Amino acid sequence: MNEAVEQITIQESALAQTIESSGASLVEHKGWRVAESFGDEAAEYRTVREGGAGLIDLAARGRIEVSGAESVQFLNGLVTNDVKALPENRWMPAAFPNVQGRLIAQARILRQSPDSFLIDTETQTHERVLKTLGRFTLAGDFRVTDMTSDIVLLSVQGARSAEVIGAVFGGGAPRTERNHITYASWQGIPTTLIRATHTGEDGFDLFVTASSAPSLWNRLVEAGARPVGFGALEVLRIEAGLPRYGVDMDESNIVLEAGLDEAVSYTKGCYIGQEIIARIHWRGHVARRLAGLIFDDDQKVYPLSNDAKVRTEGKDIGRITSSVYSPQLNRLIALSYIKYNYLASGTEIQVVSGESEHRARVAELPFVRGSWEEDSSDPQSIG
Repeated sequence: MNEAVEQITIQESALAQTIESSGASLVEHKGWRVAESFGDEAAEYRTVREGGAGLIDLAARGRIEVSGAESVQFLNGLVTNDVKALPENRWMPAAFPNVQGRLIAQARILRQSPDSFLIDTETQTHERVLKTLGRFTLAGDFRVTDMTSDIVLLSVQGARSAEVIGAVFGGGAPRTERNHITYASWQGIPTTLIRATHTGEDGFDLFVTASSAPSLWNRLVEAGARPVGFGALEVLRIEAGLPRYGVDMDESNIVLEAGLDEAVSYTKGCYIGQEIIARIHWRGHVARRLAGLIFDDDQKVYPLSNDAKVRTEGKDIGRITSSVYSPQLNRLIALSYIKYNYLASGTEIQVVSGESEHRARVAELPFVRGSWEEDSSDPQSIG
């Protein structure tokens, strides 16, 4: 009997050959080949965390253009933040909830003109956002275009990121303010820049055409940015307390449980799932929330099993979602969902992983406060 075998197409960034020639080891991630490391994961981590500038290929994320005279009206009814109040050449974090207020996707919305937006979302939620938006394209002047293959996303992360951006683009690019959009060019290559973090350190995200991405990548390296793979990025983002969809949050989570408070407006009016999210907010708190755990320094427990249980006094109070050894703290740390009554920093808990039980304590997020928070009293971490 011949059985049909599903063929899974693995996609590549426009930078695949460029980063491979830079010594990258490539792995499959959510249907994409991405750089796991460039030969020295520890050095890549230190570059970002200890005052340098790391260069990351984020082309596997999804980029979707929404336009049309009714784009504000339709988009505002689908997301948690207030698109109507977003000025031109600004961006905001947002979430796509379902009717139960649960998280379909998190995203960033860039307003490029009065009737044109660019939505950036995670790899795993790209198709979800496309499908959610696509349902309304026949309802009015609302057009949706998948730009993921046409536009590449690069990120420069670290305390020296502004220095590198200034060396390449000059002008006011390195002075781009939080939540603002800057349009710059290098050798005629138009680039959209926003100031954003994926690591807890200062950083810039650059949106550039796929055909121009390799040239820009090489120029950023010449200016002092070191290529960084997803192995180091995973450690950096967990230290920064930034959740990732499909790992630390999914459609089982109410938007507010994942700590996406900056992505929610409570004054914009109705949107899908708004009633439930607003009710929880005005009640005062969610039943559980994403929090940090720091393990005792003598606990040699890495790696933890998936969904290891969090307990105290014989009661289950939560579960682990991500764990990693933190070079900065010199111990194991984890992201976890904890019941509200046990969220106080310093609360002693036990983590049951497989047949083992380990001591830890609840910690506020982020675990590591990098140059992003040190340089701003109003951080807008997006993960």
